[in-house]
Amino acid sequence: MTFRTLDIGGDKVVSYFRAQEEENPALGWRAIRLALDRPGLLRTQLRALLKASAGTELRMMIPMVTEVSEIRAVRDLLQKEVQYLSKFGHTLPRKLQFGAMLEVPALMWQLDELMAEVDFVSVGSNDLFQFSMAADRGNARVSERFDILGKPFLRILRDIARAGERNRTLVTLCGEMAGKPLSAMALIGVGFRSVSMAATSIGPVKAMLLGLDAGQLEAEMNAALDDIRSQEPIRELLLKFAEANNIPL
Repeated sequence: MTFRTLDIGGDKVVSYFRAQEEENPALGWRAIRLALDRPGLLRTQLRALLKASAGTELRMMIPMVTEVSEIRAVRDLLQKEVQYLSKFGHTLPRKLQFGAMLEVPALMWQLDELMAEVDFVSVGSNDLFQFSMAADRGNARVSERFDILGKPFLRILRDIARAGERNRTLVTLCGEMAGKPLSAMALIGVGFRSVSMAATSIGPVKAMLLGLDAGQLEAEMNAALDDIRSQEPIRELLLKFAEANNIPL
């Protein structure tokens, strides 16, 4: 089980916290930005997670990271809580896995620094796509304008997967993208080997995977993503690949 530290603000509203009105809450005071400004709130959660995970493994990740310095700040607070609990004789987790959500495009220029600071990275595909394309997913006029299987976003995801492999850091992906067989196939093609999805999506995605030659798909997708002259949409390439190889979608 992986715990995400307090991720409120934006479209995530809770009754016990009165947020300020913002012009653009998705880009505002939310998630780790809010938590670092309210360290007492964050430390309470960190202490609870450490105590609840006594003697076992604790997997924890930080949402909405924009700069690697935010990860270091949370780690410092976590270390203070470890010292506090040790001082009063509490049993600590036997193992701590510390990770970060990759949702903000600024991290694309900090990938190696990021991978060096954490044990795992989880790509938040919904927000990363929204921010990369400057397209509000709640705005019907633009939410369908750009294809999540377009070359720009798939190149972003491929760079992340390659950075994880280069640094030997586990990279996973969560969000709606992994729950559809065609887009899950695209993720395999750009190097992802760990994704999460709703329980109802497991059957169709598993059926797709059982018929997939990942190495062949990866070779074809890399060639297509590297070809700056080709105008064939990646979505069409994937559909043709599935049909040629009898892969159920």
